[in-house]
Amino acid sequence: MRGPSGTEVRPPRPNAASLPPRLPMEAAAEAEVRLLLQEARESIEAARSYRRELQQRLRGLHQAREQIKDSATLTRDVLEQHFSDLKGTLKKLLDERLMSLLQEVDVIEQESIKPLDECQKLIEHGVSTADDLLREGESAVDGDVGQQNEKLCNFTKKALHIQLDSLPEVPSLVDVPCLSAQLDDCLLTILKNQIFRHGTVASRPPVQLEEFVEKPGGILVRWCKVDEDFIPQDYRLQYRKSSASHFEDVYVGSETEFMVLHIDPNVDYQFRVCARGDGRQEWSPWSVPQSGRTSLVPHEWTTGLEGYSLSSRRNIALRNDSQSCGVLYSKAPTYFCGQTLTFRIETVGQPDRRDSLGVCVEQRNGDDSLQRDKAVCISTNGAVFVNGKEMTNQLPAVTSGSTVTFDMEVVQLGPCSNEGGNFKLRVTISSNNREVVFDWVLDQCCGSLYFGCSFSYPGWKVLVF
Repeated sequence: MRGPSGTEVRPPRPNAASLPPRLPMEAAAEAEVRLLLQEARESIEAARSYRRELQQRLRGLHQAREQIKDSATLTRDVLEQHFSDLKGTLKKLLDERLMSLLQEVDVIEQESIKPLDECQKLIEHGVSTADDLLREGESAVDGDVGQQNEKLCNFTKKALHIQLDSLPEVPSLVDVPCLSAQLDDCLLTILKNQIFRHGTVASRPPVQLEEFVEKPGGILVRWCKVDEDFIPQDYRLQYRKSSASHFEDVYVGSETEFMVLHIDPNVDYQFRVCARGDGRQEWSPWSVPQSGRTSLVPHEWTTGLEGYSLSSRRNIALRNDSQSCGVLYSKAPTYFCGQTLTFRIETVGQPDRRDSLGVCVEQRNGDDSLQRDKAVCISTNGAVFVNGKEMTNQLPAVTSGSTVTFDMEVVQLGPCSNEGGNFKLRVTISSNNREVVFDWVLDQCCGSLYFGCSFSYPGWKVLVF
């Protein structure tokens, strides 16, 4: 449309307020579309998640298939090599036995022939003498009459001297050896039965690794029997760093768990276990190797205290002959509630009532024992002290090989802030299959605690983990 001047005049654009209201059906349709879009997006995400899970399971199936194929190939190689070695060893043993028997035949033959040779020489000498005597006698008889008497006299004397009635004894055939070989055919039957029973093929090992528990500077490894018909006598645990090529023994015994120490934090280690059946000498096949690691730094004693000598890893403390006395603390507050702190007594010295093993809120120089405030400990005589006060309950005395453990959990009494607040720790101290449980009330929050020990006399050696 154009105006009077010829310019184009457009009708005014209606604003939103002037638009007619949407019909309820249109709004419902849009809402339904949004709902369908949301459902579609959720279905797409569910499909992606489902596909990821299926792909993960496909990878698991691939790993399972590879394990079966690789283990089958390895088992074939082991069987072929074993029986090849066995055949070579059996042939060598049989050859050695044959040579031994042939040498025995040679010895018997030589020793038996020797007296016969001597007898033969004697008889041949006699035959030669008789031949000479015959020729001389015949010559004397057939000789000239003039010399006959003299020859006959000489011949007669010679014949008497030779003793023609003396004959050497020749052994009868029953008195001389008649060699033979005695070979027991039952050996073949025994070997056949043993060979047919030699070796087995197992689809899975009788024991498997079950659990890895992180510990400071270590890993608690647990395993279990998975073959109900297998009766284990001993277990054998091996480990290696994942970057290493060879496993090494770390435990052999009848227990089904073992604390592997000297583990570097945040480093992957591989473990495997096997077992020896009751009354058997050979070990079972190894379990499937599994990886474990610990993120907890190892416990260490602090260095520099004159009365104690430390191991290279600083987790073993030895009370030396120094007259200096005091509490040896941990390098840092590395014990956290919820963990288990373990002291193992390697060697013992003379006990004293002021000796102590335990944990504390803070390091405090000048004390000769942990039997003080803000500390809980056990003495070498088994007495338990909380904040310096002796409890009524008592544990067995500490001896060589004893293990003392501390377990704590927080039981908060009131609000805890950076400025402090009342709260308590539920403490369990165990030693020699006995334990005491009590609440340790503190006036400040403690996210971590120090551990320590004190001994009045030399000879005490303590491992902490």
